[in-house]
Amino acid sequence: MKTKLCIEGKNMLYDLCAKHHIPHHKMGKWIVAQTDQQWEELVKVYKFTREIGIPTDFVSLDRAAIEEPFVRAKVGILESPTTGIVDSHAFMQFLLGDFEDRGGDVALFSPVVSIAALGQQGSQGWEITTRDRRTGEESSITAEILINSAGLGAVDINNMVLPQDRHRKMYYAKGNYFSYAPSTPRTSHLIYPAPEPGLGGLGTHLTLDIAGRIRFGPDVEWVDSPDDLSVNTSRLDEAIEQIKKFLPDIQEDKIVPDYAGIRPKLGKASAVASGDKFLDFVIQKEEGVEGFVNLLGIESPGLTSSLAIAKMVDGLLYK
Repeated sequence: MKTKLCIEGKNMLYDLCAKHHIPHHKMGKWIVAQTDQQWEELVKVYKFTREIGIPTDFVSLDRAAIEEPFVRAKVGILESPTTGIVDSHAFMQFLLGDFEDRGGDVALFSPVVSIAALGQQGSQGWEITTRDRRTGEESSITAEILINSAGLGAVDINNMVLPQDRHRKMYYAKGNYFSYAPSTPRTSHLIYPAPEPGLGGLGTHLTLDIAGRIRFGPDVEWVDSPDDLSVNTSRLDEAIEQIKKFLPDIQEDKIVPDYAGIRPKLGKASAVASGDKFLDFVIQKEEGVEGFVNLLGIESPGLTSSLAIAKMVDGLLYK
């Protein structure tokens, strides 16, 4: 599901951004290998992308030396030319405005505290009760359809709706990011280390924002709370060690803490795992209840997939 929705969502997102002038840049991504094991993983990625119709190709080290003189890749480089970046805040501002223009209402500072089924298993809808964080006042609304798209709070919503034996546990994987301001070394591509089985994420990589600023991250730090958003500076030395493998000339003292985010994981399995250990998106109508669509574990590539996810949910409900 991650594969299918990422591909479809990427194309939908590029089209939407172009149509509505949302800042974005299709700059391409290089995945770099430093060891024979990483090279084997690159070959696997290449073969898989070819199977699913995604253009990737290997970059010669001669070409790499010209295009990205600061980037080290001892063994090889795989390029994904259709990878890009988007101004996520501008994208979400557009979605919010479009939603409200179509009659939607947004209630801020109002976490859901309970959900009650109306009729047999929600056959007559749902009653959702919220509590205002600022005043403590509770209020309720009713709805025929309930879509659980609550991100880090999605498991809490799941557990309010479904019986005890279908409750889930949320795992919070914090990713710390570090920024880099100097003009050198620089890159014009996103730079990712080749996948390494067993990691909880895709490794510390180099990303660029719309303004061209460099950020490194995210790492994987398991935390107990989705509100733990302070950057863990104790992990900077480890990040620098990873960064210098592909950007050896980096000025270490110019790498500074930037921000942190939390991934909503359904387990501690690897992001680059396969088989039974791989954790896919959960997007489904739940059996035994009416008018309820559950979205769980929407971590990366959730943003890229978001428009395709919305289309899928619409199909589950109305087609």
